[in-house]
Amino acid sequence: MTLLQLGRLEVGYHGEAVLPPVDVSISRGDAVGIVGPNGSGKTTLVRTMLGLLKPVRGAISFPGRRRPRFGYVPQRASVDAGFPLTAFEVTMMGRYGLIGPLRRPRAIDLAKARAALGDVGAADLGPRLFHALSGGQRQRVLVARALASEPEILVLDEPTTGMDLPSEKAMLDLLRSFTARGIAVILVSHQLGAVADYVETLVVVAGREHPVAVGPRAELLTSERLSTIYERPIVVRSIDGHSVIFVEDPAP
Repeated sequence: MTLLQLGRLEVGYHGEAVLPPVDVSISRGDAVGIVGPNGSGKTTLVRTMLGLLKPVRGAISFPGRRRPRFGYVPQRASVDAGFPLTAFEVTMMGRYGLIGPLRRPRAIDLAKARAALGDVGAADLGPRLFHALSGGQRQRVLVARALASEPEILVLDEPTTGMDLPSEKAMLDLLRSFTARGIAVILVSHQLGAVADYVETLVVVAGREHPVAVGPRAELLTSERLSTIYERPIVVRSIDGHSVIFVEDPAP
């Protein structure tokens, strides 16, 4: 079932596009990586998909005849660390859009928040203060907050930034489990190598001067294609079933 379709979509600010037109279709259970260098337009594309920015040109359509529910995990925690909120209270924020204004949480809302914390392996963190958690723990709680909103599309902007390798792998394995449940997951990252093994479709953006490349991971994840997109010698290697991507140093 197709949830979201971008047709010749151009995104930007004040009527000025920052990327060439983008054509992407996202269905239930898809794993999509939006990748590219810092400042290339990834977050602008995502914010437009979320409805936070108006398209410059083109169309965003919902073949299911209604806008799908989005869960969003921003690049930086949007919770003031100075507030004495527990991890459970932060997770409950994800229910506010479903509860409605001036209404008290119901038993189902509390249960959904607890279940979301359990889904990310953070059930024991519920009573702990959010600002006292480690970076990886905070990230799990923010994913739980997004899950509590019962999303059909879960968008994560740089979800592994600042994580060590074991925490990064644990987070990406967690996200893979969501696609198995039918949730479409969109990973936004400048670390192509970190997400390459965890997505099926890549959207590679490299600024206004380069066409947006969209296609299956196996098709785009080649040295030749990436070197063309980034205009630098990129090497792609497969080691123990994992993609390793690096910039080739020019010969001395």
